[in-house]
Amino acid sequence: MSLETIPGTGIHYGLINFDADGRERFDDPAGSMSQVLISRVNQDRITDVFFFCHGWKGDVTAAREQYNSWIKAFATSADVEKAPEVFGEFRPLYIGLHWPSLPWGDEELTGGGDFGAVAAVAPDTFLNRYLARLGNRPEIRAPLAIILDEARRNIAPEQLPRHVRQAYLDLNHALELSSGGLGAPPDADREAFDPEESFEAANEESASFGGGVNLGGLLGPLRQLSYWTMKKRARAIGEGGMHEFLNELQTATSQNTRIHLMGHSFGTIVVSGMLGGPNATGELPRPVDSVALVQGAVSLWSYAASIPFQGAGRGYFNPIVADKKVRGPIVTTRSKWDKAVGVCYPLASRMKGSVEFAAGLPKYGGIGAFGIQGLPDKIRGEIPMAPATVAYDFQDGKVYNLDASKYICQGKGASGAHNDISGPEVAHAIWAAAFGRGARGRAAITV
Repeated sequence: MSLETIPGTGIHYGLINFDADGRERFDDPAGSMSQVLISRVNQDRITDVFFFCHGWKGDVTAAREQYNSWIKAFATSADVEKAPEVFGEFRPLYIGLHWPSLPWGDEELTGGGDFGAVAAVAPDTFLNRYLARLGNRPEIRAPLAIILDEARRNIAPEQLPRHVRQAYLDLNHALELSSGGLGAPPDADREAFDPEESFEAANEESASFGGGVNLGGLLGPLRQLSYWTMKKRARAIGEGGMHEFLNELQTATSQNTRIHLMGHSFGTIVVSGMLGGPNATGELPRPVDSVALVQGAVSLWSYAASIPFQGAGRGYFNPIVADKKVRGPIVTTRSKWDKAVGVCYPLASRMKGSVEFAAGLPKYGGIGAFGIQGLPDKIRGEIPMAPATVAYDFQDGKVYNLDASKYICQGKGASGAHNDISGPEVAHAIWAAAFGRGARGRAAITV
């Protein structure tokens, strides 16, 4: 996929694709976009590389739409004019990362779009499309076919049929999804999967993570398994091909080339994996310069040095902090209007039962609702997101949880304001994170 141009502007960005196994795709007219972008960094003497990563429910068409909106807001911010004052030389390159994160969407490079409920498409079409996203293996096909066949007969039964319950258990096993506790990888930090509890919860809370198609009813547990499969894929792709690309980029470019990472929703898992590498213990040639986790759909305890629940240990991504893989600040956003993270995330993790709390914070919750927690010596307060005209004073190596409820507030449906992140205030916060290191020893940033 060649360099993209945002419609109506002269703003360009690279769009690089990875498949479900974390490998870069080479069906792009330009060939290997990773090599094209690395060459561009060297040839154009790029000083700052800004990565953007979308979350769940993003096919290629949706990714383009998101990046056109996000990168336009970022590249037209008033902070662009301040960048040379902060950094000195400033020649940016923007890169959008795409990963196949839509269980029901067209992942062809030239296509896009969703299909709706089971009755809207031919039986084989629905089954085959789902298999293409979850994995076309016999052990996945057999239980999935049972579930979909029953759904066509009765999409909203009063109780989950016994044979469908077993099919869900078989599908969970085939997808190799596990429950490992709060310190486990982000695709395993959940309670044990119980199809009946999932079915009942879907009836009580008819919601669809990230917006879009609401399956509900008998297909509620399938939505939950898709949710965890995409979390698993997000981690695998981040720790795999994207970590390798970041490593190669740093190795092939100047030591002075600054790198900044931004992830949204499940994209926060991707960029965390990109930083952490395999099992969060991989190595990079040097630290990156800033990280922004926007409405993160990853556990509030995932970066914790010590999770305050018995036997939980430290968060899976804590080595990113402990090994100082981020030279500048880590900035998160949270919003009370984000239903996808505020409501659907704990529902998918905990299912039923009372909510457990420690230190006033829940056992299961997302960064997009609570920020990063469990780093008392690193977190520098819970502060409101500032207007685009007000300066931040971010320090290197520290964590800042921004309450963005005033600005990330527009949205409807099950996801609420989860995707309302294209405003100038969000762009300004990401710029401030990037300026954190570069501002050292310079005058305070005034915007």
